Amino acid sequence: MISRRTWLLSLAATPLVLAACGGGTDPATAPAAASGDSGGTSVDTSPTQKGRITVEAVPEIAAKVPQAIKDRGTLVIGTTGNGAPPLSFKADDDKTVIGIEPDIALLVAGVLGLKPDIQATSWENLFLSMDSGQYDVGFSNITVTEERKEKYDFASYRVDTLAWEVAKDSEITSIKEPEDIAGLTVSVGSGTNQEKVLLDWNEQLKAAGQKEAKIQYYQQASDTYLALKSGRIVANFGPNPTAAYHALVSGDTKIVGTVPGGGTIVADIAATTKKDNGLVQALADAINHLISSGAYGKTLERWNLSNEAVPTSEINPPGLPKTD
Repeated sequence: MISRRTWLLSLAATPLVLAACGGGTDPATAPAAASGDSGGTSVDTSPTQKGRITVEAVPEIAAKVPQAIKDRGTLVIGTTGNGAPPLSFKADDDKTVIGIEPDIALLVAGVLGLKPDIQATSWENLFLSMDSGQYDVGFSNITVTEERKEKYDFASYRVDTLAWEVAKDSEITSIKEPEDIAGLTVSVGSGTNQEKVLLDWNEQLKAAGQKEAKIQYYQQASDTYLALKSGRIVANFGPNPTAAYHALVSGDTKIVGTVPGGGTIVADIAATTKKDNGLVQALADAINHLISSGAYGKTLERWNLSNEAVPTSEINPPGLPKTD
């Protein structure tokens, strides 16, 4: 994997972030930026993560942890680890897993009085390992869906959000609905949830007698941002966390609108655990403690994701509906 320090120079070799997890696909890999040399904001991508928020155990919440996990004394946490910044990705040493997902997981383990054991794995193995009980919980940008709720319990901690990203000097100030992209040339990742939303927007424009947006597809992140800079496209539509992170560290793009991960359907990102294993209540209570204490908000702010905050963690909230 490419060193985080060389991200701005090696972007041409970086795959474009393709998928939000609501569709059940692994987030594509993309390195992070550790400096603001291009005019952006410096972000700590070191393995030590000195700015990470920490918390003390809360005995009354820790008491709700299933006895087998209490006896073990560790919370085994599954995450993809090779995902796109700022979700769950490798630090500058190309070994240590950092990002918003492990940060939240570490906070939850702290509240529960358990030693965190973060294990990086593939997207497919993440669920298999939860099924087998090898992992107690998954923190990996997992969207709540009605189909997944048949096998897993969820404790929500972020809103699943897509974002419109444009060049910093773009005259576009807001994209909120189909009419805002009528006739514009935009880009999106092929085969993603956001592509489904964009195609639906085009159908709505067509039905209203308006000019559809022209869609461009790029395989490399560098190609997308060069297209934005040159004006070949005027906006890119993708997962909010990766767009917000890029806007933060590069300094040459901005977010002009966000859309629920399901288009018109609001869904949540959640801590995921095997159904009926007795852990979900403790997870939700831990997250709610983090929200009330302020540690949650500070952690989201650290990764430029304050706009994905939830007011409270819910157990098994409504998820994206099943698709045919």
